[in-house]
Amino acid sequence: MSLVRRGQHWGTFARIWHIYDAMWQDPYKSADLIRMYLMGLHKPIYHPLNECGDHVVVINSKEIALRGDEWRKRVYFHHNTYHRGDTWTLAWELHKKDPTLIVEKAVYRALPKNLLRRGYMQRLHIFPNDQVPKDMLKNVSNQIKQQRYVPVRLDHIPKEERDSFPQIMSYPEQYILK
Repeated sequence: MSLVRRGQHWGTFARIWHIYDAMWQDPYKSADLIRMYLMGLHKPIYHPLNECGDHVVVINSKEIALRGDEWRKRVYFHHNTYHRGDTWTLAWELHKKDPTLIVEKAVYRALPKNLLRRGYMQRLHIFPNDQVPKDMLKNVSNQIKQQRYVPVRLDHIPKEERDSFPQIMSYPEQYILK
């Protein structure tokens, strides 16, 4: 086998580390995208019984966005196996308790219901902000594209760029906006 073929062969079977920025993203639509990388569906060697998936690092899980009034209406169920041990937790309460849990539960739900699910979840690393440990960050070699465009806030645009933007009209000096 030539060196080029050996490199291609190694690249196909190697576990790659991907990073995904969850800022202003819907966690349930993001979960389907993350699931593809955890399972290895993007690789040409994928087989349902072959565990060839990659690692995924999710950052900014504190800044996720649920659609409409899902923060108040979406409920997470838990039961501790005792009589009357059932609890329902609203999404905003769960997110306030732990900002990574909603993304984790969404990805867990998106994965297939078989014995490989725990192995997939061990390769998922979720962080509430963009502080990722250095040893984990040095392994990252690919960035997963966000599904939803995140606009830049006006107070984050430099003043020179704002001043150079063409104006439609200019107000007189003594004009008072009401």
